[in-house]
Amino acid sequence: MATPDSSKISHSVTSTGKRKAGKPGALAAGIGFTMILAALGLGLAHLPIFNRAGQLACSILLAIAYRQLWGYPESIRRGIQFSAQKLLRFAIILFGLKLNIGVVLQEGLPLLVRDAATVVFAILATLLIGKWLKADFSLSLLLGIGTGVCGAAAIAAVSPILKAKEDDTAIGAGIVALVGTLFAVSYTVLRPLLPLTDLQYGIWSGVSLHEIAHVALAAEPAGPDALAVALLAKLGRVFLLVPLSFALMIAMKRARQAVARAGADRDHAAESAPGSHIKVPFPWFLLGFIATSVLGSYVLGSLITVPAAALNGLSSLTAFLLTMAMVGLGLNVSFRDLRSKALRPFLAMLITSVLLSGLTWLSLTA
Repeated sequence: MATPDSSKISHSVTSTGKRKAGKPGALAAGIGFTMILAALGLGLAHLPIFNRAGQLACSILLAIAYRQLWGYPESIRRGIQFSAQKLLRFAIILFGLKLNIGVVLQEGLPLLVRDAATVVFAILATLLIGKWLKADFSLSLLLGIGTGVCGAAAIAAVSPILKAKEDDTAIGAGIVALVGTLFAVSYTVLRPLLPLTDLQYGIWSGVSLHEIAHVALAAEPAGPDALAVALLAKLGRVFLLVPLSFALMIAMKRARQAVARAGADRDHAAESAPGSHIKVPFPWFLLGFIATSVLGSYVLGSLITVPAAALNGLSSLTAFLLTMAMVGLGLNVSFRDLRSKALRPFLAMLITSVLLSGLTWLSLTA
């Protein structure tokens, strides 16, 4: 009986080796492919109707559509995986430049309390509603984090820590981007009808909407003051991504240790023993995120003068790299596999988003 297993293992190792090595130009071709789809998504995001969704959602949809129509481009897998993994972490590091720690700590402490409540509520509510709906736990957790913190960027940041599947990460990012866009547009429509001052409306947008782009879209019609306080509230939620990530890392480590201990006590302990050596990898890219946050908050603009055009260009580069990463993840999404998996987490997130908007609005008008 050992002979067939050995041959299977040998074949698997050989196949994996070939897949990792790939053709000489597979790395460049795969990166180029994700770049092309990201560029197409960027162009699509400038068209009417699609401009409400943004380049991230448009690019993810293009990648998912490509996968369903033509399948996964196996010959350039190496480059696509590079975009989905390496570029993703690099984009998250650069994303730290958008966070002004000084402004959040000096002027946004009251908002930070609201932000913390938003993060906790969004995660717990999505998980509880997801449990009630019998939804997939992993995808529900990603959607709860995306809803509570900062959308697709938060999902991308915590996925390596949670060891989430790439298709879960991609579908989660796509769902939160689309739902967030729907809510942002709804806010602009409802604004004239609501008994909120411009300042209250800005706080409502910043505390309850999903991504920075959604907050900007919803708050801009209320004027510069409303937009400023909305972005400040949103930056507080981005700031909370760091402690949340470390908390998740600790929780994952304890959960794996508990599973390993439980497995060691069973009759089939020999099969479970390898689990006791599983370690949760430290998310080194989060240190990069913290470093760029400190750099952008206290060095660039104060100690080192940087032209606004250069900062804007770096911000655009960050957004494009994140879009390329999402394309790489989107190509892993197969509707055949996710058709029954994504609906219930989506409903859990949608219900949570409605509750979050309603409760935040009530807290401002009570």
